[in-house]
Amino acid sequence: MSPNKILIVDDEEIIVRLLSISLRSDGYETLSAYNGEQGFEIFKSQSPDIVITDIKMPGMDGLELLKKIKETDTDSEVIIVTGHGDIDSTITALQYGASDFINKPVRDESLAIALERAKAKIEIREKLKEYTENLEEKIQEATNEIRRHSNFERLLIKSSNDAIVAFDQDWKVVVFNPEAVKMFGYTAKQILNQFTIDALYPPEIAAVFKLQAQKENNQKTLPWGECFLKTHDGRNIPVRYASNVLHENGQFVGTVNFFHDLTEIKRLEKELLQAERLAAVGQTVSGLAHYVKNILIGLKGGSYVVDVGIQKNNTRKLISGWNTIKNNIRRVSDLTQDLLTYSKNREPEFQVCEPNKIVEDVISLVTDFAASKKVEIKGDLDPSITRITADPKTIHRSLLNLVTNAIDACLEDENMLKKHEVILKTYIDQNNLYCFEVNDNGCGMSEETQKQLFSPMFSSKGGRGTGLGLLVTGKLVEEHKGSIDVETWQGVGSIFTIRLPQIESIAGEQ
Repeated sequence: MSPNKILIVDDEEIIVRLLSISLRSDGYETLSAYNGEQGFEIFKSQSPDIVITDIKMPGMDGLELLKKIKETDTDSEVIIVTGHGDIDSTITALQYGASDFINKPVRDESLAIALERAKAKIEIREKLKEYTENLEEKIQEATNEIRRHSNFERLLIKSSNDAIVAFDQDWKVVVFNPEAVKMFGYTAKQILNQFTIDALYPPEIAAVFKLQAQKENNQKTLPWGECFLKTHDGRNIPVRYASNVLHENGQFVGTVNFFHDLTEIKRLEKELLQAERLAAVGQTVSGLAHYVKNILIGLKGGSYVVDVGIQKNNTRKLISGWNTIKNNIRRVSDLTQDLLTYSKNREPEFQVCEPNKIVEDVISLVTDFAASKKVEIKGDLDPSITRITADPKTIHRSLLNLVTNAIDACLEDENMLKKHEVILKTYIDQNNLYCFEVNDNGCGMSEETQKQLFSPMFSSKGGRGTGLGLLVTGKLVEEHKGSIDVETWQGVGSIFTIRLPQIESIAGEQ
């Protein structure tokens, strides 16, 4: 039975009315709701085939309605109506399971295409359910219909928008649909009955599917996950994947894998992140006037002292003034570098390096300065960590930022009787991640300060800080596919931990 009952949800009555008239003229039965709450109640009572909802509504908006509908019926087809430029909401809607989206103002052609897609998904899902439920029993009971079913399934696989790859009991490829050809870059002739699962997939993905096949009683269907696939031309593309294991009479006969290309969604996410980062830089720049003013005052003060020294031929004043000027030039340089680092996308420059030596270099840079402030710098390095593949500049700069902050935290501690120290540690944690820890026994942070640590324009140093140091550190670690965590206790101290993933390609070299 063709889907024909459509629920329209929008807080603008005229839009609901116009859409209803247009859809009824095309032979659809329509239901109307003017807010998310009313729409959800009608959905529960009337069970429409398709829901069309505006994403921006007072009260329960379109995203919340989408979530509630999917929690009630995961197979429901929901089309989101969104405004131009609302990329983040559109991406979120697709992640929540929206079947499609159309932009305002809604055009008949766009609506018709979206409805046809939704109807096709419903029809295919019904047919898939019909032909895949109790597949083992149907193979035994309907031998005389195998050819008809096979033709239908071949057409279904061929027309799928997802890449479909199937393996037999010997893990050889027996199905490789056109979308898989497009995604992997191989022709079907190159792959079918030639490639095994180990030849086609990265080792970690092949291992996942093989392990699933061994769990006959526990898991025949692998839920959707994400990974990167390497194509024939060497590209790494982000994909969602799922898998079904096939058994006959309790024996493993094969597996079917499904892949959905996430390249476009990831591109949109990256553009959104860059836009947010540039907006944060704009906000930061607008708030830097006070900090820049302090630098200018310092430069003017230093130049004045130099002028006095020249006039009076006073070497001591010349040296003092020049040191002041150099310090403020360094502050300008650091500020400019932080702004450039945060505003631009940067790919890590991976190379084989020795993390313990990087830590030792950071310690040597700050030891004398820290000692002048009566703060001791210590190292606690894991000797088993020799060489790794990483970006040494990211590690060095991130650690230097954290150590500098740790020294400042010790200087701001009100407990003058405490012997202040900063300890740098390296180790490998239980998740096999490389860890760099900066531990201080300074003033610690309040809960409110901790929440704002990685926010633009936030600094706990007042006029002495730009609010960019930790922001840049977080960005550098994120670009390295790592993470940074903090534990802090007010009046006791803080622990910052950077965790970086191991690179498998050199695991054997260590």
